[in-house]
Amino acid sequence: MEYKSVKRPNNGDWAVEANGLVKVFGDNRAVDGVDLNVKAGSIYGVLGPNGAGKTTTIRMLATLLRPDAGSARIFGHDVSKESQIVRQLIGVTGQYASVDESLSATENLIIFSRLLGLGRAEAKKKAADLLEEFGLTEAAKRPLKNFSGGMRRRLDLAASLIAQPPLIFLDEPTTGLDPRTRAQMWDTIRRLVKTGSTVLLTTQYLDEADQLADRIAVIDRGHVVAEGTVDELKQSVGTSSLHLRVENQSDIEIARQTVEHVLQVQSTLTSEAAKITAPMANADLITDLLISLREKGITLSEVSVQKPTLDEVFLTITGHGVEDEKTNDTVKETKRAEAVNA
Repeated sequence: MEYKSVKRPNNGDWAVEANGLVKVFGDNRAVDGVDLNVKAGSIYGVLGPNGAGKTTTIRMLATLLRPDAGSARIFGHDVSKESQIVRQLIGVTGQYASVDESLSATENLIIFSRLLGLGRAEAKKKAADLLEEFGLTEAAKRPLKNFSGGMRRRLDLAASLIAQPPLIFLDEPTTGLDPRTRAQMWDTIRRLVKTGSTVLLTTQYLDEADQLADRIAVIDRGHVVAEGTVDELKQSVGTSSLHLRVENQSDIEIARQTVEHVLQVQSTLTSEAAKITAPMANADLITDLLISLREKGITLSEVSVQKPTLDEVFLTITGHGVEDEKTNDTVKETKRAEAVNA
């Protein structure tokens, strides 16, 4: 595979155009009419629970599975009819490290670099740079059998970035990583986009999608059930909420009545002491509320306005949380996908 022979697309192009993608494994319709449009130069998040069809969708886009129906183009190239060209434009990092355990991290990266056409000196430098970037320099000569799961994940991502292709598929790249390593991975993903790549990221982590993605597609049971920017998705499920905590517990009832009168809403008293939560449709009314509370001699210890979370978005759209769908469909989909690709 020779990346240098392929013209790198400019950021005015669509990196991914998928229309009505379908993939069926026996009686399981794993992907059922998925549409995706990913702008070049962006981070696009595909969010959904286990078994939703995220990985199967990625495998079709990456030419690893043939769609049963629908079509997909990568930078204008059909994934079925022009698979060889598509493969030169993409990098794929799966959920498990695809490296040789009998070799060290340095040896793995040098071999991958040489296979991609880099010279000996260039391959050694590339390996050293990537190991440093992913915090693996100290373990560079260690046998991979002694690597932790997080270290393997970082090495797998490093290997997929040797040539830094125009489009990079990251299938749940931070699953199982500790918070510090996860944050490092996020920084690397942002850097990839700043230096010219497009990233399509699948994840079960709501905070990861919130932090990274320019746009998000929510997939559930093989369907795209919502799509848009983080803010658009949050706005689609309702207004922001006002959170107040009064300093004196004895003031809580009068404070609650004042909130409902000024904002013209129903409020909620939470289980936390002296805390009031209310819908906040009009932020301009906060000033009136604070003045009214002060006139009544009510002192606040905390006040904040919070947008809906992605967790609330997912729950509203699908009727269940991201973690609620870990069913046998996941096992079935994985086994069938492996059988088809064997």
